[in-house]
Amino acid sequence: MEYRALGRTGWKVSEISFGAWAIGGSWGHVSDDEAMAGLRKAVDCGVNFFDTADVYGDGRSERLIANLKKNYKKDIIVATKAGRRLPKQSVAGYSAANLTAWVDDSLRNLATDALDLLQLHCPPTELYFQPEAFAILDRMVQSGKLRYYGVSVEKVDEALQAIECPNVQSVQIIFNCFRQRPADQFFLQAQQKKVGILARVPLASGLLTGKLRPNSTFEPDDHRNFNRHGEAFDVGETFSGVDYNAGLEAVEEIRALLPPGVTMSQFALRWILMFDAVTCAIPGGKRPDQVADNCRASGLPPLSAEAMAAIRHMYDARFGAALQRRW
Repeated sequence: MEYRALGRTGWKVSEISFGAWAIGGSWGHVSDDEAMAGLRKAVDCGVNFFDTADVYGDGRSERLIANLKKNYKKDIIVATKAGRRLPKQSVAGYSAANLTAWVDDSLRNLATDALDLLQLHCPPTELYFQPEAFAILDRMVQSGKLRYYGVSVEKVDEALQAIECPNVQSVQIIFNCFRQRPADQFFLQAQQKKVGILARVPLASGLLTGKLRPNSTFEPDDHRNFNRHGEAFDVGETFSGVDYNAGLEAVEEIRALLPPGVTMSQFALRWILMFDAVTCAIPGGKRPDQVADNCRASGLPPLSAEAMAAIRHMYDARFGAALQRRW
């Protein structure tokens, strides 16, 4: 496992990290034993950075990670998120009282005195223009409840505005072979300000694993079943916002580029790591074998210039026109 600097925190985090949404909820049933097995495998593979949120299973994901930390002596950095407990997103909802309550809940769930990294969880665009929201977080850092803070965004424009705040240490943004706009319009600015970039939804909700088929089915409580058209939250969170069948066709185009012995997941993750501005990719994993497969992407040689060009051509031809405008 290779490690990269996370913003100005001084931390070196595993370039393949662990996204803990899938073990919390909205991805079908995962038992506690299965979840813990996946978490332990991640640590065994060298992962030291885990991304979660207070709403993933109503705190379940955070509590599972707390259990992991209790049983491992290794240094583990945990990023969590707050803001999606609001019944309806609004700037007023990000008040000092609400943020304090959410942080206190996460502190209890994670069994810690200070959160390593708190991220605002895809708040409304208008919030990024409200300095007081970030001043509240600054006061939490000063009081010792937070070590650092960052944001998780839906749109590139939100990311650009967020890094105007001087103490934002990280931006979590959807970035994968199907969602390439961040590399075009955000990465350079983030590098210049020494802001870490966490690439979320790196496997496009499983599309880029190459394992899904036209007749694949998903459990009723899996967002890939109930959020295909953005019924519950932003549609970009599910399959990166691409049409399912169009995504499957693109995957077959990518499959022809795989070097011998490299899985589709590993190729998709190694593609992300080709961008120096990226701190880490944060794929999820329900099973130890999935986690191990993802982690092997860190040891792969660089992708060829021809492969990188082919992925860009695929994106421009299939998705760029629509997705560049929306996100």
